[in-house]
Amino acid sequence: MTGLTEAVVEGAASKVTGERVWRAITKQSFAVLSYVTPTGQPRSSGVVYAAGPRQLYVAVAPDSWKAVHIPATDQVAVTVLVRRGGLLSLVFPIPPATISFHARAVVHQAGAPTIDALSTQLAGLVPAERLSSCRIIEIFPEDHFLTYGIGVPLRRMRDPRASRARVPVP
Repeated sequence: MTGLTEAVVEGAASKVTGERVWRAITKQSFAVLSYVTPTGQPRSSGVVYAAGPRQLYVAVAPDSWKAVHIPATDQVAVTVLVRRGGLLSLVFPIPPATISFHARAVVHQAGAPTIDALSTQLAGLVPAERLSSCRIIEIFPEDHFLTYGIGVPLRRMRDPRASRARVPVP
């Protein structure tokens, strides 16, 4: 093995599991969602999400770029920022840990049964008056999570070799 793969295996990968990474994702609520337009232009935007058993849910406006462009490929990339350091991060420049993955995404139309079944979970994402008209993007992580700073002490985050991991999605 060489390069990134070797560094990942020798670093935090031996301590981090897909289950641990998923638990970290469920404790957060903000991510960067990336996709490409039908003409191949890259786009990304910050989103607030709710976590299901093995998927994420994002509510978007029905005419948003995400609602319009994601169905063209059904593929997205997601990066979740995991705040570390508590009060110490207010004094010192401690970057957040990250979890990145690619995923299959399904954009559900307003009023779809899936949306109605999730209304309690999504109530915190969207005001009640907009819930009936929004689109819900259901995101299914695939393959592997790529992490930085998950499962390692803060002082080790300065060492990329020790901080990276690549673990299977559970």
